[in-house]
Amino acid sequence: MLAEIVRFIVDTVADWGYAGIFAMMFLESSFFPFPSEVAMIPAGYLASVGKMNLFVAIFTGIAGSLAGALFNYFLALKFGRGFLIRYGKYFFISEETIDKMERFFEEHGHISTFSGRLIPAVRQYISFPAGLSRMNLKEFALYTVLGAGIWTTILALLGYFLGKNEQLIHQYTRQITIVLLLLLGLGIWFYVKKHKKKN
Repeated sequence: MLAEIVRFIVDTVADWGYAGIFAMMFLESSFFPFPSEVAMIPAGYLASVGKMNLFVAIFTGIAGSLAGALFNYFLALKFGRGFLIRYGKYFFISEETIDKMERFFEEHGHISTFSGRLIPAVRQYISFPAGLSRMNLKEFALYTVLGAGIWTTILALLGYFLGKNEQLIHQYTRQITIVLLLLLGLGIWFYVKKHKKKN
């Protein structure tokens, strides 16, 4: 059963091509609950068997992530917090979620746009407080591309080297996520410490 599901996902990504990767990563990066693993790991596998170009797949995934993040950013910028609270419930976005993202953004500053891209259940929503606070668009795009680039590349490489072994992919994805979170915590601690010294 599991093998059939994996085969279906791989075939879907192959049929949709790079446009499919862009669309999937756009959804994952916006407020739709769509996992990036579904797009990038099969793309990496397809690159390993010569059906896709690995670098183009990664670039397309990053572009889709940035487009989705910009969608959220401008949505928050144009319509504001009240709109997100009022209509977010129809897309699984609660007021509590928005409150958590705002606190996360306030605690970690603009670097949270980068670090949030690497944290599960945060990456989809971190663009909202950036838009609400009118974060500089160039900085927002840069941090988003850096964070999304790391995560997208990791997933694509997992698919490239581990292929269709779903159990190994799940194991390494979890381990990599834990390591990334630890490194992020350490990086944010150094950033905050350095920022306090400057002030």
